[in-house]
Amino acid sequence: MKVRIITPEKVLFEGESESVTFPGINGSFDVLPHHAPLITALQKGTIRYLVNGTKYEQSIGSGFVKIENDILTACVEK
Repeated sequence: MKVRIITPEKVLFEGESESVTFPGINGSFDVLPHHAPLITALQKGTIRYLVNGTKYEQSIGSGFVKIENDILTACVEK
């Protein structure tokens, strides 16, 4: 999946990922390849993503994520 995590100031991450966990407003949720299309709000927390078997984390304030055709774009506040 292509993942892009951006703020109004800069790109925090852009690349391929095997899975991503987002801090949704109704609890954390995982996104795997071929996930159904979705647009949802995010709350303060941590985005966790797996790249080539290595786990990474990015703390965020709030924002939203759009998921469509294995492209995930998260617009967040830092």
